[in-house]
Amino acid sequence: MPSQTVLAAGLSWFDLLFQGRSNRIACAIVSGSAGTAIVDPGPTSCLDTLEASLARHGQSLASVTHLLLTHIHLDHAGATGTILRRHPGIQVVVHERGAPHLVDPSKLLDSATRLYGSAMDRLWGEVAPVPEGNLVVCRGGETVAAGGRAWDVAYTPGHASHHVCYFDRASGVAFVGDTAGVCVDGGYVLPPTPPPDIDVERWLESLQTIERWGASTLFLTHFGTVTSVPTHLQTLADNLQRAAALVRESLALEGTDDERRTRFEERMRAELRAHMSEERTAAYESAAGFTMMWPGLARYWRKKEAAAS
Repeated sequence: MPSQTVLAAGLSWFDLLFQGRSNRIACAIVSGSAGTAIVDPGPTSCLDTLEASLARHGQSLASVTHLLLTHIHLDHAGATGTILRRHPGIQVVVHERGAPHLVDPSKLLDSATRLYGSAMDRLWGEVAPVPEGNLVVCRGGETVAAGGRAWDVAYTPGHASHHVCYFDRASGVAFVGDTAGVCVDGGYVLPPTPPPDIDVERWLESLQTIERWGASTLFLTHFGTVTSVPTHLQTLADNLQRAAALVRESLALEGTDDERRTRFEERMRAELRAHMSEERTAAYESAAGFTMMWPGLARYWRKKEAAAS
């Protein structure tokens, strides 16, 4: 099992070893006198790793009082219902747009199945419903008490319409889910852009929201910590706009969507390889849902075109 990495007193994180590979999905643990909170528990396929990692450090899901979800995508929150079935006293903090899909995950599962097909169970495992009475529904702007800390909650759409971020002022650490992108070992700052909710303008606004916190550290689910916060956020903004422009250009080209998607992915892989090794490039491809980037941004542009017509 991977060891926990300390962020600050009472804050730590570890690698969930998604699909047996490192540097894909990270999970944060917050411990205090009032109990333990987990930020984004990950998918059920990683639940054994989560429990074993907790046990290695004298903790368990039985002591968890809260799950703080940045958003409900399966790589971040898929295990929530399974955990609640075993430990029904846990409260789940989630944005109001995501809450109904935890209670009834059928639409979420239909959408994910269209993307991942027969690989659904292998990738994510069980996705169980969450009892409505366990939900702490937020909109952004609140302060939530969990793990013995007071968390500022900000609504940060762009990657997902139900995305929030959490800031612990005492430590200066912001837990930013996918809004601050994917960055492995200080490498390329990649915007994960899966369908159906990508909104470039709102994403750029959300990056400004995070920057206004003045956090000293960002915790990325994919993957780990970033301390050069303003530089990281500006780099992500630049790379998001570049990826969006490449997809827009591709839509004007002759050919099928499969051909456009292939050309875009070839360009993005070449860009990644220019910045890092083949091994790290592979980590990005699975951590960021790389093959979902073109469809998410293509849908974004087509929605804008339809709205303008």
